[in-house]
Amino acid sequence: MSRFSGKVGFVTGGGTGIGLACAAAIADGGGKVVLAGRREQVVRDAAERFGANAAAVRCDVTDDQSVEAAVQYAVGRFGALNVAVNAAGMGSIGTVLNGSTADFMTTLDTNLTGVFRCMKAEARAMKAAGGGSIVNISSIAAALTHRYMTAYCVSKAGLNMLTRCAADDLGQYGIRVNAVQPGLVDTDLATPLTHNDDATQDYLECMPISRVGMPEDIGATTAFLLSDEASWITGQCLGVDGGHTLRRGPNLVPLFRQFLPEE
Repeated sequence: MSRFSGKVGFVTGGGTGIGLACAAAIADGGGKVVLAGRREQVVRDAAERFGANAAAVRCDVTDDQSVEAAVQYAVGRFGALNVAVNAAGMGSIGTVLNGSTADFMTTLDTNLTGVFRCMKAEARAMKAAGGGSIVNISSIAAALTHRYMTAYCVSKAGLNMLTRCAADDLGQYGIRVNAVQPGLVDTDLATPLTHNDDATQDYLECMPISRVGMPEDIGATTAFLLSDEASWITGQCLGVDGGHTLRRGPNLVPLFRQFLPEE
């Protein structure tokens, strides 16, 4: 039997990058999946790749009603919700001195509060279905400082604790919650890093397994954590980073200083 046969998945940020790779892993594993994202046409085009077992819905994770409606669409379309991946997120730059409060709050509202909104809706649907599994896409920035990316680091560190708290809250309902912490992965969001030779080289020097990751690396690990093979794993934040977290955070000051006011 396929890993996700008879199961329904919901993936935020499902139209591109890591989210799309996670959606593909669910679909390839025999599951049905709803791809959610703010850019409706992008998620619709992505869902078409997987045929009748996939659908798309617009979802803005910064809006409670949008999230509730998207999860209910998934339940209505395929009958239940069993697995979910919260991959929607944003990057940001700035330090305590030169970053703005507005940018800080926007980053947290998407990367942290946005996941809280999604998990609340997902967990309600999973509770009704008798249990489930949620994976949140965090970052090595949860564990290692990235200079000039303060708000992003804080949002991902908070996401890791949110993951642990949710796992503790929801275990009694048969719902597991884990997080994956990617390192540098070749996605649209990471383009400023992967298309800058100096930044990429600095990342590579921090990795014992020295290569840029691919979305499929994250999709494969996420699929394992979602699956019944990981039925006794919850509350874990797993690095998928070539070993980057064994060393230090990247030095991004040369790349980002030009875009920010003097401290």
